[in-house]
Amino acid sequence: MDCEEEFFDAVTGFDSDNSSGEFSEANPRVPGVILVDTSKSNGIGKVGERPPQENGIQKHRTSLPAPMFTRSDFSVWSILKKCIGLELSKITMPIAFNEPLSFLQRITEYMEHVYLLHKASCQQKPLERMQLVAAFAVSAVASQWERTGKPFNPLLGETYELIREDLGFRFISEQVSHHPPVSAFHSEGLKEDFLFHGSIYPKLKFWGKSVEAEPRGTITLELLRHKEAYTWTNPTCCVHNVIIGKLWIEQYGTVEIVNHRTGDKCVLHFKPCGLFGKELHKVEGHIQDKNKKKLFIIYGKWTECLWGIDPVSYESFRKQERRGDHLKKPKPDEDSLKADSDVVDEVPETQETVQVIPGSKLLWRVNTRPPNSAQMYNFTSFTVSLNELETGMEKILAPTDCRLRPDIRGMENGNMDLASQEKERLEEKQREARKERAKEDTEWKTRWFHQGRNPYTGTPDWLYTGGYFERNFSGCPDIY
Repeated sequence: MDCEEEFFDAVTGFDSDNSSGEFSEANPRVPGVILVDTSKSNGIGKVGERPPQENGIQKHRTSLPAPMFTRSDFSVWSILKKCIGLELSKITMPIAFNEPLSFLQRITEYMEHVYLLHKASCQQKPLERMQLVAAFAVSAVASQWERTGKPFNPLLGETYELIREDLGFRFISEQVSHHPPVSAFHSEGLKEDFLFHGSIYPKLKFWGKSVEAEPRGTITLELLRHKEAYTWTNPTCCVHNVIIGKLWIEQYGTVEIVNHRTGDKCVLHFKPCGLFGKELHKVEGHIQDKNKKKLFIIYGKWTECLWGIDPVSYESFRKQERRGDHLKKPKPDEDSLKADSDVVDEVPETQETVQVIPGSKLLWRVNTRPPNSAQMYNFTSFTVSLNELETGMEKILAPTDCRLRPDIRGMENGNMDLASQEKERLEEKQREARKERAKEDTEWKTRWFHQGRNPYTGTPDWLYTGGYFERNFSGCPDIY
């Protein structure tokens, strides 16, 4: 039995002899895990309603308790016109901008396609491992597609934990700094196959018609069976038309994933949409060895799928493509080149699928979103479950867990007035606590993470101290 079968048998209870263990291209989920039928949403979401279990595997809720609040009648210009070029984390934003999740829960969405890490851990060749790690890095931002709501800023000391035995991981995060806002996280495979950790301090800026989020901070992945460590940073995310027009998102920038044991590097270019939107959502890049020799070509869309092919086949295809491109390309209309800076950033029209080069292999495909996603802030099925509070859970969780935040809970339940009031109360309580610490000349002490240096890059980082899952929560701060 190989390590992949061993993992699947442990978390699903399936006999590997009777299960192929293959990942479907159309729906790359862990085999054996109960697939939730989102077409028959049961509306589970109230505190005290525990979803049923089948074959010992818990079924998570498939919808939020209340539909998304409409922003159509909300005027934002009076708030944002004074914010151009400023760092948005220092500005109090109205709740209409938000989605009912904390930023700590948003970070947890990195784990939706965690099967890629389990699969990478089982590969014998470094090149194959890097392919899957690259796919995981791209999949980590896929949930942001059409997600135009802003997550709630975490309060200092806020935490979030998630244990998913069906997906084979557990996760803990903590807001370790308020100014500047820094979120630290640590995740580990339940079969001790990986560690995934980092600290993120996004810089949000408003540029007139768009809000740009630059995700500073190092992300580290350790594949324990191979004694390998990979590091990278996420691309920049931009939300267009925050004043008027249809909101749309693009990711752009270069992501470099480094294998610190072999010296291999994966360079991924998240393309900006360009003048006519032809590059929107595209990702292109390659894997190279320590001598910069290209070993593998990667292409696709971060909203859809990622493919890979060897460099020789890729170049051969491109040459044929260029030779066949005998049709004269029409010149763009002069009027279309004029940017209408006074109105909106037009939403680019994009092809729905990626042109697959013959001989390519599929590395990753995004999970299908539930049919009611548009009424639930465009959440994925994984995301819908993140703020679920089951019967008795509040007795197990740390008192600082996001699920216990009354403003997020109020918004999730559709009570916008309560959510707004609670948001103001919590922010004022946080300010008062900061004043008290200043008066007493005491510094804030983090609970589960400590400042240090990333062991692979040498750069400043927040490292997991350990002990959270022993569940000694005495002395946790009262932040709610």
